[in-house]
Amino acid sequence: MWFIQPKQDYIPEMPWKYADEPAVMAWQIRARNYNTTPDNLALIPMSLIALGGGYVMSLLGQSLLGSLLLGGGLFLLLMLIFMSVTHNTTIIVYRFTKTLAEEYSWKPQEASAAAFLKWSAIILLPIVGVLILMDPSLVVAGIGPLGMGLMAWMMGRKQAKQNKIQHKEIEWMEAEEIVAWRKRNLIGLRFTDIHEDGIETFFYSTIYCQPHNFDENIQYLRKALPNVPYHERELKVFSNYAL
Repeated sequence: MWFIQPKQDYIPEMPWKYADEPAVMAWQIRARNYNTTPDNLALIPMSLIALGGGYVMSLLGQSLLGSLLLGGGLFLLLMLIFMSVTHNTTIIVYRFTKTLAEEYSWKPQEASAAAFLKWSAIILLPIVGVLILMDPSLVVAGIGPLGMGLMAWMMGRKQAKQNKIQHKEIEWMEAEEIVAWRKRNLIGLRFTDIHEDGIETFFYSTIYCQPHNFDENIQYLRKALPNVPYHERELKVFSNYAL
């Protein structure tokens, strides 16, 4: 889920290809490594759907408490599901040496969603049980925690934490331009590809930074590459690169 931040230090456990070379920088981050504008806009109609679903479910309650519990519960559940789609994130781990940079990345949504659903079910089930004892008409509310628990069990069986991990190498010393996009704490290093037909295309390798190390990383790159142009502007972000 987008709101569950990584607590584990993944840097030591990554199978770095250049582990014999001393690291000059290393960090990990959970980032939305894509163009976020369409997804942010898509959340608006999804919110209306969640609101409508919550209202319809609230009509099934036979008391004010039941209506609030059913309607609010479904609205919250739908919003969490929708935001898991529109705000999905990637865990990225970087390690820079004096000549090369390595990047490992994977999407942790399934594992983190399973953990969220599991603990939500554990917390909500006894609460709903007490409410049912107070008002038997709320028995239908038990479907929510039971459904969450079932989904967590099914997702947990897949063990999908890092089964699609990706590795990328960056020859950062060969960068032709450094671009900093402060709004997203993103650094773009420009490279040029020469195809077999002689046509040249360029792209920016994306480096997502933590807010506290963004300026530090920029300063290091600018000092190491004093003759490379530096600009601050927005980048058009895609999943693995930017333009």
